[in-house]
Amino acid sequence: MSQTVSIFTPIRATIYSLRKTSKSTLDRRRYVSMYGYTQAKSLVYSKYGEPKDVLSLHTHSLSPPHSSLLTLRTLAAPLNPADINQIQGTYPTKPPFTSTLGTPEPSAVPGNEACFEVLAAGSGATSVKKGDWVIAKYTGLGTWRTHLQVEEDRVLRVDKDGLTPAQAGTVGVNPVTAWRMLKDFVLMDPDKGDWFIQNGANSGVGRAAIQLGKRWGYKNIAVVRDRPGQEGEELKRELQELGATEVVSETEVLARDFPDKVKQWTNGGREHVRLGLNCVGGKPATALAKVLAPGAHLVTYGAMSKQPMQIPAGMLIFKNLVFDGFWVSKWSDANPVEKEKTVGELLEMMRRGEFRDVPVVEVPWGWETKGVELVEAVQGTLEGFRKGKGVFVFGDDT
Repeated sequence: MSQTVSIFTPIRATIYSLRKTSKSTLDRRRYVSMYGYTQAKSLVYSKYGEPKDVLSLHTHSLSPPHSSLLTLRTLAAPLNPADINQIQGTYPTKPPFTSTLGTPEPSAVPGNEACFEVLAAGSGATSVKKGDWVIAKYTGLGTWRTHLQVEEDRVLRVDKDGLTPAQAGTVGVNPVTAWRMLKDFVLMDPDKGDWFIQNGANSGVGRAAIQLGKRWGYKNIAVVRDRPGQEGEELKRELQELGATEVVSETEVLARDFPDKVKQWTNGGREHVRLGLNCVGGKPATALAKVLAPGAHLVTYGAMSKQPMQIPAGMLIFKNLVFDGFWVSKWSDANPVEKEKTVGELLEMMRRGEFRDVPVVEVPWGWETKGVELVEAVQGTLEGFRKGKGVFVFGDDT
C-alpha cells in the first residue's frame, strides 16, 4: 500500500479516501446534460512560467464521443518533475497551445501520466468499453483534468483487478524508466556478482530500480541526498528493506575514500560495478563514474542539480566508460508495443505484492475544489524534501 500524507494541511484540506460512496449518480456533481455533454475542469496555462503564476482552472464541456473517440474520467494523475518543467518551458517537448477547450487564449493542459475510467465510447471503438481502466499510450495527453476525450489508439487498457488507480496511473514513467535502464544498456550477470550504482535513489525511479535489481539478483549502491540524524537513518533502513545493498549519502560519495569503500563492498574489486544511473549531474555524477568498472555504462536520465557533468579524459581513454542518455518519453513513443509489455509485467508484479508503491502525497480533486488549492499543490512539489510523490486523486463527484 502507498504511504499517504496530506499536502493540504496548511490550507484546510483533508485526505481523499477511495472508498465507495453511497450517493446515487443523480446526487453526484458529475454534470451530464440531456444531450450527453459532459462537464469537465482542466488546469491550463497559456504561457510558460512558474506554476503559481501561469496555471488556472478552466471549466468546459465535452460532446458525446463518436467513431473511435472515448470520453474518459480521470481517477489519478501524478505530478512528475517533467510536467513542471513543461509548464516552465524548460522541457524539450512542449504541448501545443490550442483553443480546443475554449479558453480566452490558446492554452495547454499539463500532465503526461494518469489512470482513467472509460465513461463512454464511440460506436467505432473496439478494444475498450464503458467502465474499463486505461492509461496513456503516448506522452503529451494532458492529464491534469477531470475528463478528456481521446482517440482509442492513444490509450492502453489495463486490467483493474487488484490495482489502485494510483498504481495504474504512475506505472508508465518511473517504473518503466528503471526497468529499461537496467535491461537495455548492460547485460548484468548476477552469477558474477555484478553491481549498479545510482544517485537519486529515494526517487520513484530509484525505488523502482532497487526493487527490480533485487528481483533480478543485482547488487546495488543507493546514493541519497544528505538528511539530518534520525531522518537519514530511517531512510537508509527503508531503502535497505526495498533491496538496496548499500545506502550512502552524497557527502560520502564525494569523499576521497569512497572508492576504497566500494572496493571493500565488491569483494576486493573482484565483483564489478557495471552500470551507473544518474539523475543529478554535476560532481555527484562524476563521483559515480569514478567507481565504475572498465567498459561500464553511466546512464543519465535527469539533471536535478542543473550542473554540467565533467568527464575526465582518463575515464574515456583508460577505462573506456560509455556515457548514455535515456528519455522515457522518447523511448515510449518509439516503442509502444514494448512499453505495453513492460507495463503489463510491472502491473502483474504489483498485483502479486512483489512491487511496493512509492510513497504518495494525495492531492484531492473534487468538483468543488478551488483552482488555487490545486495550483498551491503543484507549486509545493518544488519546495524542499517531500514525503512522497504528489498525485491528484479525483473524487466520485467529478
